[in-house]
Amino acid sequence: MNLPSSYPSFKENLFDVKMMRQCFRKILAFLFFNFTILCSLSVQASVREYWIAAEKVTWNYAPSNKNLIHPDDSLDVWGKTLSYTKYRYIGYSDGSYSKPLPQPEWMGILGPQLRAAVGDTLKVHFLNKTDRPVSMHPHGLKYDKDNEGADGGKGGSIAPGKSFTYTWVVDEDAGPGPKDLSSVVWLYHSHVMAEDETNLGLIGTIVVTRANKIRSTTNPTPRDVDHEFTALFMIFNEENDEESGMKHTINGRIFGNLSGYETTIGKRVRWHLVALGNETDNHTVHWHGQTVLNQGRRTDVIEILPASMISVDMTPRSAGDWLFHCHVDDHMIAGMATRWQVMQAKK
Repeated sequence: MNLPSSYPSFKENLFDVKMMRQCFRKILAFLFFNFTILCSLSVQASVREYWIAAEKVTWNYAPSNKNLIHPDDSLDVWGKTLSYTKYRYIGYSDGSYSKPLPQPEWMGILGPQLRAAVGDTLKVHFLNKTDRPVSMHPHGLKYDKDNEGADGGKGGSIAPGKSFTYTWVVDEDAGPGPKDLSSVVWLYHSHVMAEDETNLGLIGTIVVTRANKIRSTTNPTPRDVDHEFTALFMIFNEENDEESGMKHTINGRIFGNLSGYETTIGKRVRWHLVALGNETDNHTVHWHGQTVLNQGRRTDVIEILPASMISVDMTPRSAGDWLFHCHVDDHMIAGMATRWQVMQAKK
């Protein structure tokens, strides 16, 4: 078969196809590049400031003076003395340290929850209002030696009445990893005499969210979550190892005296679980009425050890006033339990 001389050859057709593919790849690369630029511009890093003071307070482990888990039972030996001198981190609205910031009731003894997105910088203006040197040491974040809040450096020990501004960088290594949820939790605590100061109550948490998952630049909470709760499981030793002083707490409360864990059927709930303490602080956190997802694994019990920091998700399916407790037998007996409430969705 003879073709006109003007008819394209097979090689010419093949060449045209290759050229079209190359052009298509360049267009895709151009679009992808501009998309990433737009994304980076839409999520701007922020400097987030907090004003926090360490203060000496009186803390009551069971303000109701009752066993709210088993109302017919007493607080037993753990109710002999309920109020003790503690030290707490208190958040303020500004550098005058005159207007304390409110906290949800469920936070209990915990200090202010600091929030950031990956790429942010935290500036924490710290004032020591106590009678002993203390500090603020963060887990997970990036800092130089002066801002470590431990083991030397300018911020390693802040004398009574003195102040220091900590600068902590929330880099990629401080944010959620490839298998993490959209936000992760870190502890912060005093680290001059760390063992004493955490037992005194100088403990708080930091929640870091992926930059592309925050609600807005002014609100770095994750937009794929409706409610977030934090729970510190810790045994506070108040009386030199005497059983009556071993307070088995969730956020500093015993026998159901922690309240405020409230949500609704169908809501997306994230629980941040942390622990501190010693070899007896091996806890098995258990929810009644619901399961959680832990890195893709379905369970209703999460194991935590001292300095553990774990975030898990749930979507409540059953209305009720459910137990939330450590499943270690001795810890249950000693009152390491409270309740979380799931309400029916409004029609």
